[in-house]
Amino acid sequence: MTAFAHTSYPSVHPGVQRATRILESIKNLAVRADSARSVAAVLLSAIVSTVLVIVNQVIDTYTDGHLMAAWMFMWVVAFSTIALLATPIRKTVTGFKPAVNAWILARRERANDNKMWEVALQDPRVMAEIQRAMTNG
Repeated sequence: MTAFAHTSYPSVHPGVQRATRILESIKNLAVRADSARSVAAVLLSAIVSTVLVIVNQVIDTYTDGHLMAAWMFMWVVAFSTIALLATPIRKTVTGFKPAVNAWILARRERANDNKMWEVALQDPRVMAEIQRAMTNG
C-alpha cells in the first residue's frame, strides 16, 4: 500500500524575498538621493552645524550665568541661518548639476575615444575607418 503526502512548500524562501525587497529599497534610496534638493539639504545642514559650533564657542566664552539667554540666541542663529541660506544653497546646487553632468559626459566620451584609439592601434581596419572619417568629415 502506498500513500502520497501532498504538501505545499513555498517556491521562494521568505528570507530571499525580504533581502530582495531590502536591496530594491536601497537602490531606490540611492536614486532619490541623487537629486539636487538632497544635496542642498546636506550642504545646508553642514553650514548650519558649522555656524552652531562657532556660536557655541562664542557663547561659552561670554556667558556668566545667562545660559538660557545664550541657548535662545544660539537657536535664533540656527533658524535664521536655515531661513537665509536655504534658497541660495538650493540655487547653487541646481546650477552645479548641469556642469557636473556635462563633465561626466565629457569624461565618458574621452574614455570611449581612448578605448577606440587603443583598438585602432591594434587593428588596421579600424585605423583606416578613423582616417577615412577624418578626411571626409
